[in-house]
Amino acid sequence: MKIIRLYTDEKGESHFEDVEIEFQEPTKSGRVSARLPATGIIFREVPTDYDLDWHPAPRRQYIINLDAGVQLTASDGETRRVKAGEVVLVEDTWGKGHLSKALEAKIRHCIFVPID
Repeated sequence: MKIIRLYTDEKGESHFEDVEIEFQEPTKSGRVSARLPATGIIFREVPTDYDLDWHPAPRRQYIINLDAGVQLTASDGETRRVKAGEVVLVEDTWGKGHLSKALEAKIRHCIFVPID
């Protein structure tokens, strides 16, 4: 399983990286990853016209889109379209940050899972 990581390098530029989530040996209920740290859960509803200018992430967190996508642009210029069901680990908590824009012209529901 792959997730998208958005991080800041030592110069303050944000970049994307694809990260492979490793699964442990199968059990009767399926394969699971190792347990990862988390400090809570936040539910969010984003309007259809969401178009946020450059900003760093407010904290290190996983973002799980439930029913619509988002377009993210890293400060290095790379743009990714993150679809419903995909997971992003945002770690660009300083520097220029990233752009974030609604896709599909519909309300997006997502879950934030802070890890700090």
